[in-house]
Amino acid sequence: MSRAEGAKRGRARAVLRRLRLALAILAILAALAVTGIVLVRAALLRSAYDAGTAMAHSYAAEQSGNLAVYRTLLAFGTSTADWLTDSGEEANLSAWMTPYFERLDLVLGSGVVDPYVVTETGEIVAAHPWEGDADYDVESTPWYRKAMAAGGPVIFTDLYEDAITGQPVITAAQKCRRSNMVVAFDILPEHFKFDTAELEEGSSFYLCDSRGTIIYQKTELPLSHAEIQGYISGIMARIADGTLGGPSDSVVDLDGHRRGVYYARMDNGWYSIVTMPYSSILDELRGFVAALVLFILAALLPMAVLTWQELRLNARVERAQETVRVLGNTYYALYRVNYAKETYEMIKGSEYVASRIPPAGAYTDLLHTAGEVIEANAFREFTESFSCDNIRSLVCRRVRDFGGEFLRRFGEEYRWVSVRVLFDESLAPEEVVLCFKEVEQEKQRQLRERRLLEDSLELAQKNEASKQAFFRNMSHDMRTPLNAILGLSELAAQHPEDAPRLAGYLKKIRSSSRYLLDLINDILDMARMEQGAISLDLHSFDLRQCAEDCLETFRLPAEQGGKTLKGDFRIGHARLLGDSLRIQQILNNLLSNALKFTPAGGTISLSVEELARGEHGKYKFVVADTGIGMSAEFLQRIFEPYAREMRFSDRQAAGTGLGMSITKSLVSQMDGEIQVESTPGQGSVFTVVLPLAAAEDEPAPGETRGRSGGDFSLQGLHILLAEDNEINMEITTELLSSQGVLVTQAWNGEEAVARFQEAAPFTFDAVLMDMQMPVMDGCEAARRIRALDRPDAQTVPIVAVTANAFAEDIAATAAAGMNGHISKPIDFGALRQTLERLLQKP
Repeated sequence: MSRAEGAKRGRARAVLRRLRLALAILAILAALAVTGIVLVRAALLRSAYDAGTAMAHSYAAEQSGNLAVYRTLLAFGTSTADWLTDSGEEANLSAWMTPYFERLDLVLGSGVVDPYVVTETGEIVAAHPWEGDADYDVESTPWYRKAMAAGGPVIFTDLYEDAITGQPVITAAQKCRRSNMVVAFDILPEHFKFDTAELEEGSSFYLCDSRGTIIYQKTELPLSHAEIQGYISGIMARIADGTLGGPSDSVVDLDGHRRGVYYARMDNGWYSIVTMPYSSILDELRGFVAALVLFILAALLPMAVLTWQELRLNARVERAQETVRVLGNTYYALYRVNYAKETYEMIKGSEYVASRIPPAGAYTDLLHTAGEVIEANAFREFTESFSCDNIRSLVCRRVRDFGGEFLRRFGEEYRWVSVRVLFDESLAPEEVVLCFKEVEQEKQRQLRERRLLEDSLELAQKNEASKQAFFRNMSHDMRTPLNAILGLSELAAQHPEDAPRLAGYLKKIRSSSRYLLDLINDILDMARMEQGAISLDLHSFDLRQCAEDCLETFRLPAEQGGKTLKGDFRIGHARLLGDSLRIQQILNNLLSNALKFTPAGGTISLSVEELARGEHGKYKFVVADTGIGMSAEFLQRIFEPYAREMRFSDRQAAGTGLGMSITKSLVSQMDGEIQVESTPGQGSVFTVVLPLAAAEDEPAPGETRGRSGGDFSLQGLHILLAEDNEINMEITTELLSSQGVLVTQAWNGEEAVARFQEAAPFTFDAVLMDMQMPVMDGCEAARRIRALDRPDAQTVPIVAVTANAFAEDIAATAAAGMNGHISKPIDFGALRQTLERLLQKP
């Protein structure tokens, strides 16, 4: 325990000693108050218990009297039935019982009970016959079995649901003494009446059967019958386990208030329950407590005022001392320096200095001792800045706070220390305070922040250089095909009559356009990958078919270039769960590079091997070529954006430099691995391993559709084309019309919906819907078409024409009700295949 804590505890003990008598009086008053409150509370609860129990017994007696009436009337009925049996008049039972039923209505009131007699043959003779009583199996009912088992005394059932009316009823029944006939009353709970005038405000009364089902209730609780029934069931459970038998036993209502519970059990097993809120039971206790509190407060007020004044004064003194201690603890050394006499007084010294010099002495001794631990390079400046002459100069200039930082040795290591000279008029004349504080952590943080700023500046400069390199690469890569397109277009315009030359120009324009489109797609993919916006579209697909389709795409270019393209597929389970589009993108990038960098006569191969199958299956894809290969230096940065192998200058094999970076990102996103081996002049081998889970063996929807028997033709189709760009509209319309397609144009989504709605059903064979249009976009237009009340609204194929060919954009078209999508610029071969798939009957 520190000295400060000890002093604080000592002052607290002194205060307690001075307050000893007051605290003793306070303890006695508190004990008397608590005892009085406990005794008064117990007396009030006992009084409420006696009154509540008496009230519960009163209601029980009242209900027992009502039940005695039913017993008397039943006894009269059974005696009548016995008399008929003795007289041999059983056959006239119905005629003889009719007056009995009528007398019941006169005595009890019309409709209070529903009386009936069960003969020895099981026939029911009722005052109010009901449909189906002839088929009613009365002998299986609980009340009948109970009456037969009783053998003569009247029985009362618990509340149950009547099998005929569906209403809750209570049956009172009695077996005849000289026959097996049974006379019974069905009593509706709504006819139970009680005089609840004695029930106090806020109190409740419940009449329950032996199972705790409420027969009658009188309560102010604003709750449903089901909620109150659950509440009563909880009370009955506590009655059964004996936890509600005393004056202090209570429950918490559903409204959150505590209540006393008092009950009486009737001869037939029913319960009369009365509950009273503690707020009314203990109402008198509040006045007693209030008076007692006022008395105690009056007694304690003078003592409290005196105590408060003393504690306030002590608190001020303590706060002042704590403040001084906190300020002092901030520094590990404090000295009062008299710069006129050149002396010091040690208020607080470090362990090293305190062991070397006395508590007071010449200021030069203090400087000399400090020099033993201050870094040598800083000591000369320290002695000049904190000499008596310089301190005198600071005071003359009214500099109240002066100092600096230096390295000081603590043991075997140096740490940063801050030294300050503090001046104030409250000090003795010609005196200042010299204080030392360790600032190692603050200084290291400042140094880290400085290094961070320097690193951030260096990173910003590198990013700026990377951005400039990016723009230079993009400027070159985009201007190259654009220059070819513009130049070839100019040459084509100069030679319109030279068909062979014009065809060559157009072929090169298409090639440059495709290159530019690939570059744009790669840039967009890279941007979205860097932002984490690429998402995988997992679905069931056939891996063998996927790989064969990729290989087939490059077969014709390989044959035209005099190259051999081979495939080897060792796949046991081809139906997998994954993103087939991204897998095709990976294989297309690898095969495209292999084809691009393999000269004529070379070989490109794609092999797919199943390494493991099942829920955690793995598949290996190997793309190998016998091309020009890559240097070891380039292999280290092959997956960096815009990385290109410049050792070989075949400009025909130029690329964007983004394909391998995109491939690497896609493989990583699929939790896969990619490796590359290459030897200059011999070729390259790319190995990709992807985890792919097995899917159901059934093909995915749409894959079971076969291709048409002959060539698919667009001739005669009527297509609704929604496109807001005039040039795109003209190109698409012209190309479709050249294939014999009748085109209806719409310039925005709203107009497309109107054109479709105006046309007769099944006018349009398909709809081509641009995604981004003014007034209404393509997704909203598709949703509205699907929502139309006409026979073709749900079946007409709608194809999205979008410049955003990302998975989430494709998912949005599917959610809007579209059947397929085509990316811009439109590949009319792909469009033909899409229309063939959608228009072909399954």
